[in-house]
Amino acid sequence: MRNDHASKDPGVTRHRVWIGDLVEDEDGREAIVTDVAAGAVWILRPTDVLLADQWITTDPDSLFVLKTRAERVAS
Repeated sequence: MRNDHASKDPGVTRHRVWIGDLVEDEDGREAIVTDVAAGAVWILRPTDVLLADQWITTDPDSLFVLKTRAERVAS
């Protein structure tokens, strides 16, 4: 279930996707943001493997934050 960070409601401020965040992409895949290259390419990996099957996006607005890095560390 998505939290307030991931709201599609334009009236809700969204967290800027960043390294360490747990996200869901536009295809419904859950991933961890592992890097942001040159501020323009977000590198993602599945939550259940280390570095296999990475993929990228150049559109951070297509990612929905499920948990920020801080929330993941705190839990």
